[in-house]
Amino acid sequence: MTPTTGSAAHGMTPVAARADWNDLPERVRAAVQEHTGDVHQVSTISRGLNAAFTARLRTDSGMVFTKGVPTDRAAAQRREADINQHVQPIAPRLLWQIDTGGWHVLGFEHLNGRPADLGPESTDLLAVACVLGELAELESPNVACRRVEDRWADAAQNAGADAGLLAGDQLLHTDLNPHNILITDAGVRIVDWSWPTLGAAWIDTACAALWLIAEGHTPADAEAWASGIPIWTNGTADALDAFAAINAGLWGQIAEAEPRPWKLRLHGAATALLEHRRR
Repeated sequence: MTPTTGSAAHGMTPVAARADWNDLPERVRAAVQEHTGDVHQVSTISRGLNAAFTARLRTDSGMVFTKGVPTDRAAAQRREADINQHVQPIAPRLLWQIDTGGWHVLGFEHLNGRPADLGPESTDLLAVACVLGELAELESPNVACRRVEDRWADAAQNAGADAGLLAGDQLLHTDLNPHNILITDAGVRIVDWSWPTLGAAWIDTACAALWLIAEGHTPADAEAWASGIPIWTNGTADALDAFAAINAGLWGQIAEAEPRPWKLRLHGAATALLEHRRR
């Protein structure tokens, strides 16, 4: 069955060469419909940073959120599938996955929600703080994840910072941009677990604070907000200084390599946080 299609493009800059439903090989579309029944309508989602195909599908079995990447780029998405059962109910439930026709595709329960507003006047900030507290209590899964001190080792060396101060065994998301924090009727949900990492439990709160700065908060206000989350107090001054230095350098490299507006904003936010902590 040939579904109708539409665009839901808004928010972040789309990834290059984003595929539509009809761009997927027929074999892949058939495999999806073995799980869902006929697909009647497709709403392609052009925002997002990791997947090559992202869409909401209206199917015989109801609405489903799908994301896919070519098989040779599927390592991060496979990790996301592996940890899904360990991040319930904070993350949407994985319904199925397929690996065929050169594509790896995941199907998740569909959430009716909107991206979190992380701006200074937002009424979402309390709920976001609450879910960050829940994140810090997740049990570490028996799934191979990189450790933060290894993942950020080069940036730490370039910044002259000790990445060992960030070490720990807590499962981290580390990509808490507003589009990965959904405000739903059932509460706040964290999506797109493409970069699960093990490290100190306060790091996700620090990552969210960077986005608050990028959305208009001062570094002092962002840290004041973070201080309302109990796990924040576990971060020593030296560890927080190291986080700021590492991320200022890391986002500088990212923005220089591909100067998209959101990357430049994150670099500015991380630099502002570093300058604030050095005063």
